Amino acid sequence: MGIIETERLILRPFTHDDAERVLDIHSRIEVVRWISDPPFVLMADLDEARAWIDNWNTGDVGPASCGLAIEVRDTGVVAGTVMITKVPNTDYDERQVGWHLHPDSVGCGYATEAAIPLIDRAFAAGLDEIWCGMYPDNEPSAAVATRLRLIDRGIVPDPWYEGYSRYFTATAEEWANR
Repeated sequence: MGIIETERLILRPFTHDDAERVLDIHSRIEVVRWISDPPFVLMADLDEARAWIDNWNTGDVGPASCGLAIEVRDTGVVAGTVMITKVPNTDYDERQVGWHLHPDSVGCGYATEAAIPLIDRAFAAGLDEIWCGMYPDNEPSAAVATRLRLIDRGIVPDPWYEGYSRYFTATAEEWANR
């Protein structure tokens, strides 16, 4: 996928040098509870962090599918992850945008700033529509999706998981006209 630079951020592939920060992020229940399904399993050690990094770097990677480190330009600190991935549990080629940050990096606008160029690239590569799904009570991510001007589709029966989720979407045309 390569590197994407914004005013304050460098979006880049993860390296094993990031393993300690990845472990710090993924060993926190306040992060993991929003990005996985119960039962929530915290990352246990650096070997798991390195395997997680390797998975991102060898999986489905391209303009419409990637997971990148959000590095803060001024400090070099990895604030978290921004991603576009295939929507799980479906045979369709639908894509979703997502993010998760270390608690010390929340509230700085990094998720919004990181997601914009990733969505731009995905639509430029021919993606027709982007999804953003979350737990119904995930107000911080809903706020990011709103700042991105994705369209709130409400809390609906989840088409990929059991239960309900809150969904935001945008077509390429809606994104261009936001």
